[in-house]
Amino acid sequence: MRDGSVSLPLDLLRVFEAAARSLSFTSAAAELGTTQPAVSQQIKRLEKELAVRLFDRIHRGITLTDAGQVLLVHVQQGLGTIDAGITAITAQNQHEVLQVSTDFAFAAYWLMPRLPRFRAANPHLDVSLITSDRSMTSLRSDIDIAITFGDGRFKHTEASRLFSEEVFPICSPRLLEGRTLPLSNEQLAGMPLLHLKPDMSSRWFDWNGLFQALGITQQVGPAALSFDNYTLLIQAAIAGQGVAIGWSHLVDELLEQGVLCKVIEGQAQSRFGYYAVLSERKRRARLLQPFVQWLHAELGL
Repeated sequence: MRDGSVSLPLDLLRVFEAAARSLSFTSAAAELGTTQPAVSQQIKRLEKELAVRLFDRIHRGITLTDAGQVLLVHVQQGLGTIDAGITAITAQNQHEVLQVSTDFAFAAYWLMPRLPRFRAANPHLDVSLITSDRSMTSLRSDIDIAITFGDGRFKHTEASRLFSEEVFPICSPRLLEGRTLPLSNEQLAGMPLLHLKPDMSSRWFDWNGLFQALGITQQVGPAALSFDNYTLLIQAAIAGQGVAIGWSHLVDELLEQGVLCKVIEGQAQSRFGYYAVLSERKRRARLLQPFVQWLHAELGL
């Protein structure tokens, strides 16, 4: 057995924690800004130091051994204590930065217009937005809170639902060319439709799914334009380039301003929703509490 008095490099333990939390050397490498072979070599080094196997290599992945599961619990507790200690000694008389991750659309259309109210109420706390439209399965170690779209199943995190989403067709009034609202199903099917590319629409309604949910039997026409970014798609709709699928909490203010309008009376309910996702390690809970309370207040929860 290894001599318990010998110290292990902290970097090795951070690599282990990232790999064990995500059960992926590739995900750990992306999170830590290194390469998958480098993570694999560091895990082998740690296993050699401890003289115990921490991971079982299985087909197309890894899983924790019993020893790895025990070590993960203690490493996460230890890293949490270190994070808390660093926060405690650096917090005095300093502006602190809350790392918030979300997708481009939520940041642009819901969060950014409301952030001045949070900053006014919490002048000591700055917010750093990290935006990505990639599907999130686990929370990066440098993120304090993620506001993400999904089904609520996220690894090694606590997730609370903020709101579900209603979806409906929307467009710029300039695109209607004198047509009377609401449009008929036939008129809608004949309009130029703006599409999200398949990697995005796997979580978001596409036009075929929306037509089916609304009981529209007409065929969906070819895409006028396709996007891999919902924010760009909405900008195209505002510019009058086609009809978009509107998600209620993202486009409500644009509808109130008259920039966009609903084109039919029907709407569909998504089985997905937006969730606030926090690490189980309760990292920097003191900073998170005012932000989470503000989120709930903005949503009337």
